Amino acid sequence: MLLEAKDISFRYTKNNIILNHINFGVDAGERVALIGPSGCGKSTLSQILSGYLKPSSGSVLFNGKPLPKEGYCPVQLIYQHPEKAINPRWKLKKTLTEAWRPDEAFLTELGIEKQWLTRYPNELSGGELQRFCVARALGPQTQFIIADEMSTMLDVITQAQIWQLMLNTIKKRGLGLLVVTHSLELAECICSRVVKFEEIAK
Repeated sequence: MLLEAKDISFRYTKNNIILNHINFGVDAGERVALIGPSGCGKSTLSQILSGYLKPSSGSVLFNGKPLPKEGYCPVQLIYQHPEKAINPRWKLKKTLTEAWRPDEAFLTELGIEKQWLTRYPNELSGGELQRFCVARALGPQTQFIIADEMSTMLDVITQAQIWQLMLNTIKKRGLGLLVVTHSLELAECICSRVVKFEEIAK
């Protein structure tokens, strides 16, 4: 398995169990969808798989090894709400170059206009801001993308544009992909395998 959750449990308190003994994995080159209703624990699992949250028990393995504790993580998470993933006090150029320095051709391919780099997050629309989050996540050291309800808050046209750009890059570079969603239609359109959350949360 390229990315694997091994017996993952997560709880906020003794009686507030969010995840309980989750086992789940994605092979190299796979595009997998994880579907389930809102509030079932999908986003919590996404944050654990990308190293943002530490599980109460169990482990996450990438290429058979634990995720790095320092430096750039090969597993990158794209959130549903881009404004929550970006420092509101930084201009977009600083936000982007903190992760890596993409060339102008790459930004153009993602639909990012040069003048946006001089703006603050609140000066861009949700769709424009999400393009920056996608750009940040697709750094040269990234090997796996987790898209957690990435396009839910966007209009249909912007959704299609961003997904097409994402899939083109993923295919070109051979990246792994986990799409976390409640939409079976989206899952079947984008992914080669669909996993229901209830099946791994038994």
